[in-house]
Amino acid sequence: MLDYAKRSFYRAANGTFGKIGRIAAEDVVIQLLKSKCIPVLLCGLEVCNLSKRDLQSLDFTVNRFFMKLFSTNDMSVVQFCQEMFNMVLPSDVIKQRLVKFEASCNNDGLMMD
Repeated sequence: MLDYAKRSFYRAANGTFGKIGRIAAEDVVIQLLKSKCIPVLLCGLEVCNLSKRDLQSLDFTVNRFFMKLFSTNDMSVVQFCQEMFNMVLPSDVIKQRLVKFEASCNNDGLMMD
């Protein structure tokens, strides 16, 4: 499932980047990434029991896209750019969704300890 999600993300991201490439500003490319490509990557992964390594692998896919977009291999530059464009990594999104789901289950009385 994880490999399929990453392949789908790369296909969507490369397709988007291939169409607009260096013509569009970086903020436009990142907004398209957030709205079109990240959902492809995250679709259905909330229900999977992902290991720490799996989450790091998902983050790596986004980090590689930023490396390509900003023509760098320096992770400090990538992290700075992600902060500047308010990019939340997939591992953090999945954790936030899981916490929200658990809270909604606890509020509805569905989960018992």
